[in-house]
Amino acid sequence: MNFAVERGLTDPGGRFAIVASRFNEDVVKALVAGGFEAFSRHGIDVEKRVDLVWVPGAFEIPLVCRTLAQPDRYGAVVALGAVIRGETPHFEAIANAVATGVAAVSRETGVPVIFGVLTTDNIEQAWARAGKGGGNKGYDAGLAALEMVHVMRRVGG
Repeated sequence: MNFAVERGLTDPGGRFAIVASRFNEDVVKALVAGGFEAFSRHGIDVEKRVDLVWVPGAFEIPLVCRTLAQPDRYGAVVALGAVIRGETPHFEAIANAVATGVAAVSRETGVPVIFGVLTTDNIEQAWARAGKGGGNKGYDAGLAALEMVHVMRRVGG
């Protein structure tokens, strides 16, 4: 490749989707609000161009992302959730499955699927990443979605 791809955060047109887990719902609602804010601040009418789909838990996120990730349907899909470590190995299994599943959807479809699923040791860390006392990873995921639409268009995806 003999060209540079610059960061693109302008409105690329088209539609976006957010897939959000209801497990740890209060934290995830804050992430969703952050994602909406990122889109809105960059000229996207979220009421008309961003679809929100709630799923029961983080484990269900990849399947719905795969269903939505169609190049003629959405420019990008944002996966939002909060997996918080407990006292059993369940945390590792869920966190790994979701991360692997979301990455696979991007590879299989060519549609950017942004991993905005928090994987934290405790609820305090989750809130710190959902806008309380710091940045909002949902906002960051929204920005990544915008940027990836521009990148994929530039590199021919």
